[in-house]
Formats: sequence, C-alpha cells, structure tokens
Amino acid sequence: MQNIPLNEVTDPTGPAPGGNGGTPKPMIFEVSWEVCAQAGGIYTVLRSKAPSAVRRWGDSYWLIGPYRESAAAIEFELDPPEGVVARTVEALRDRGIVVHCGRWLVTGRPRVMLIDLRTVYSRLGEMKYFLWRDHGIGTPDQEGELNDVIAFGYSCADLFQALHERMEARPMLAHFHEWQSAVGLPVLRYRGVHFPTVFTTHATLVGRSLSAANANLYDHLSEIDGQAVAREHQFEHRFLIEKAAAHSADVFTTVSGITAMEARQFLGRQPEVLLPNGLNVERFAAPYEFQNLHRRCKKLIHEFTMGHFFSSYTFDLDKTLYFFCAGRYEYRNKGFDVFIESLYHLNQWLKSERSDVTIVAFLIAPAPYRALNVDSLKRQAMFHELRETCEQIKEDVGERMFRTLADGRMPTLDDLLDEYARVRLKRMSHAWRQYAQPAIVTHDLYEDWKDPILCHLRHRELLNAADDPVKVVFHPEFITSTSPVLGIEYDQFVRGCNLGVFPSYYEPWGYTPMECIIRGIPAITSDLSGFGAYVMSHFPDHDDNGMFVARRRGKSFDETVSQVTHWIHDFTQMSRRDRIQLRNRTEAHAEHFDWEQMSRYYRVARRWAFQKYYPDLEIFPPEPQPQIPPGRPGKIERPGKTKRARAGGSAPKT
Repeated sequence: MQNIPLNEVTDPTGPAPGGNGGTPKPMIFEVSWEVCAQAGGIYTVLRSKAPSAVRRWGDSYWLIGPYRESAAAIEFELDPPEGVVARTVEALRDRGIVVHCGRWLVTGRPRVMLIDLRTVYSRLGEMKYFLWRDHGIGTPDQEGELNDVIAFGYSCADLFQALHERMEARPMLAHFHEWQSAVGLPVLRYRGVHFPTVFTTHATLVGRSLSAANANLYDHLSEIDGQAVAREHQFEHRFLIEKAAAHSADVFTTVSGITAMEARQFLGRQPEVLLPNGLNVERFAAPYEFQNLHRRCKKLIHEFTMGHFFSSYTFDLDKTLYFFCAGRYEYRNKGFDVFIESLYHLNQWLKSERSDVTIVAFLIAPAPYRALNVDSLKRQAMFHELRETCEQIKEDVGERMFRTLADGRMPTLDDLLDEYARVRLKRMSHAWRQYAQPAIVTHDLYEDWKDPILCHLRHRELLNAADDPVKVVFHPEFITSTSPVLGIEYDQFVRGCNLGVFPSYYEPWGYTPMECIIRGIPAITSDLSGFGAYVMSHFPDHDDNGMFVARRRGKSFDETVSQVTHWIHDFTQMSRRDRIQLRNRTEAHAEHFDWEQMSRYYRVARRWAFQKYYPDLEIFPPEPQPQIPPGRPGKIERPGKTKRARAGGSAPKT
C-alpha cells in the first residue's frame, strides 16, 4: 500500500473557481471533534491547514465542531453569518438547536459553526433509539463522551439537511474526520439526503487498541477480526459507528498506506484516496537564516544543560549534541523502547572509543506527576541566580575598568573586584557546587518505580554518571515557555536540537518527524509510520537527506535497535560542517510538506465526490488522475500504478 506520488497530482494555484454555466463556488464543510478545541492530532491538521483552505475557498469554507465554552472563550470569536448559513442557523434555532457562528482565532481565521450540544440533550434518548433501530448500533447508557458524539452526529445531520434544502443549485460537500464526528454520515444516508461526502479515518479504533495492548498488529493483520476485537475490548459500539461512516461516505480516505491496510481489514472498505498531512512551512529569504535560528535556539538548550548538569560536573558544550524523542506516552507505540535501548548501546560504544562527544538525550512524554523535582528546580534556580549575580558584578567591573584606565593605569584584579564582590562570588561558587548525580527525570512521578521509561533507563544504568557520554533527561510534560525547568517553546526546542528520533511501532501519520524536517532538523522515523512510508515512496535518497526510515516491518526489535544505534553513532562522528550540510539538505525538502502542496490530495478526494453528483460540472480545475491504493472495491474506478518503496536503508554520509 503506497501513498499517491506527489508528482502525479498537480493543481493550478489560485482561488477555486465555480462550475460551468455560472454555477456558484461550492461550499466546503469540514466536521471534526477538535474544531476550536485541542484533544489530539487532528487539531494540528485542521489548524495548520486552515490558512491554505481559506486562501483557496475564502468564506465558502466552514469548519463545524461541538461548542465547548472554556475552549471557545480562547479560540472563538462571534461573527454573524450571512446568506444560506444565516437562514439555516435561524431555522435550527427555531427547532431548539443552537449553533454559534464565528471565526477560529488561528492563522487564516476560518469561519466556524459550533453546535451547542446542551440544547439537544433532551433528545438524546430518542437519538440512541433511532441509532439502534435504523443502523443496528446499540449504545451503553453511562458513557459521557459517547453521548456527546451521538448528540453531535444527529445535530450535524440536522444542520446539513437544513443546509441542503436551502442551497438550491449551489454545490456543497461535507468532509468528516474520525469516528467522533461520523454519526451524521449514516444518518444522512438513511434520511435520503444526498450530496457529496468524504470520510477520513486518521487511525482505526481496532489498530490503536491492539497496538496499545502491545499486540503484534502487522504480523498477523489478515487474521484479525476487527469486530471481535472491538467486542472483546468493549468498544464495539464505537467500532460500528466508524464502520458505518466508512461505508456511508461517497469517498473514503485515510492518512497513510499503513492505516489503509487496517481500514481494509477491519472496516471492510479500501480507501479511495490517501490524504497525507502537512504543515505551514516558514520560508527564509536566505539559506543561512535557519542555521542562525538553530544556533540561537541551541543556546537556550545550553542554558538548561548547564543548570541541570554543571553543578555536578562539566563537559564541552561545543562538542555536545542534543537528541530527542517526543509524543504521547505510548512506550512501545512511539518507539521510546527502541530509543532508550539505542542510547544504551551508543553509550557503551562511545565509552569504548574514549570519545570526547557528549549526547544529551531528551524524552518528552506527558505522564502523571506530583510536582517538579526539587533537585532539578533548585539547580535551575541556582543557575539563574549565579547568572544574575555575575551580570550585576559585570556592570560594576565595567565602571571600575573605565575609571582605572581614565587614571592612566592598566587595571589589575584588585582594581576590578572589591572585597564584597569576591565574597559574593565565593559564596555563589560554594552554593552552586553539588556532588550528587543530576536527576534523570525533571518531575516526581506517581508510582515512578514502575514507570516504563524510568525502569528501562535504570535497567540500562543510564543514570547521568560523570563518565557516561550519554546523558538523559525525561521531561514528563509538553515543553512550554512557562515551565520553570525547560522554559522555552516547543518550536525553539526542536530547532535547537540536532536530531529527532521517532522509531514508532504504531503511528498512522507522525507529525513529530515532519516538524523536525520542516525546521531543517534531521529525524529518524520508521516504516510502520505513515510519514515514514510516505518518505520512502517519494524520496529514494531519503536517508542521505536527513529523513532516516528505520525498518520495523518484518524485523526484530534487536535489528531495529542496531540500525538506529548505527545511525546515531554515525551522527556523533560528523564534523560541524557535515552537520550543517545535512541540515541544509533536510531543510531543502521542507516545502514539499507545506499544505500548499499537500492539500492537493484533499482536492482530489473532493473532486471524486463531486463528480458523483455533478458529472457535467467542472467543480475543480482539470488534474491528472492520481495513483490510488491497488485492489480497491469501490464505486469510482480510476486507473493507476503502484510505486514500490525503496527497500533497505543507509547510514548518513559523513
């Protein structure tokens, strides 16, 4: 299963035209549980894609989600609608369904409709009855999120039915994301409300559940009964909603070939089009600008490193490299186990070579904690106090130097530092020095004796000993500038690191390696992640350009660890010049992942859906047909060829 090659899908730039014969511009609606409220990765998809969508569709593009008062207070601004949307919202209000219309306060300021679910809860029992009677999906009584999902789905169906009745000749399309927004699809089909629809599953429920249970999902994929697994793990009702949506949409899509295989096996329908994710890519006027930005951000990480380690021992920051792994705390799925094991072997390797390179490896994954680690907090506080003291003395030294030189004498140490300054520096130096090893975790975790990451680090004795070339820092919360420990933004942190390591076992797409690539930071992903599979199919020389894809499909854990270990060891052998050249090659691929490029896949999926209802109208500009997943049973047949991914990998050239 391969992704659609980018060079086989082209689309002219500029705003979307209307159809032939004076047909007005279509209205595009995207429905998601995460509009104006972050709950997972789809929030990033919608938010980052919004500027590109608004540039193309303008106010004909709408996002639809549930109204959450706390999130809306920050991310939503009221803006009364006009035309058909205004008439529809007013009609729904007369029926007791309240829809808040406005703008999402993100780049692009897309128009949004947020459905107030509190206004329809009185009908929840009725909705559940019809879901069972019409679609055979029974639901438990006491499941808060599911109740919201059902209320949202039926409200979306009411909204689209009312819109469709008022659209007259104007085309419209609804694009639903994930099972939480998908109840409306089978409801609309049952009611006989026909207009173009697209459904995207970003990760199958069965696949996510099995991988979380540490099952070998891909080794026995063809033998797995998705509904039986859902029944065993007590989420059959959610699974049936997801499956009903997949079969109700005119065009079924997913984000990667990996997830497409799961969808075909578990949901019984092959996706017609793959919709890889993108990001907004910052463009630089000159190539060296992003290198300067890397240097400035690395300096911020240096400051944390000095505060965390230098009170116990020191090492050469000019020969220090920063590696990191970040994501949801899914120890095996996100590849934290491979990363830690590779760090252990790297530590032994560098010791045997008597290398003067130091590696500081960060593991960023939210985990339950009581409070900040007192020792980590104290070290950072003492470091900042030491800096402030030196800054204050520096001003006095400058004044003393000026006066001494004005008197015609060369200043001595006694001229520059008075007794009080000497005492302050001695006290600070004494208070700063500690003899305990720096902590490997920045917070006090609940039940840290059984935390998988900490247990693995302790097992491999990666405990920040002075003679260990590899140091580790486990930061159990996302990085923000408000943190008193790592007080920088995540964007700055990524730019300041040298390498991202994400050898995931289960990753339907994978934003973390992409976030590295667009910032010119080399990254390791895996062939079991959607992003890794996409890179393999589109860039034959991906490893040479800082987009390393670790082989996990059909490989043992030890084989994957060996490959990652060799890559990160080769990275330690590179000169500064080699690393700069690699970052340049990596950053040169950033524009490929911009939504201005990647959104063409969305246009292909929507064009296919439109063609089913408007075969004589050219809703979109003509485009060459894209490649589609092979062996697809479906309604819209398109010719295409599969493109094989390059097998095997290579170490970075040094």
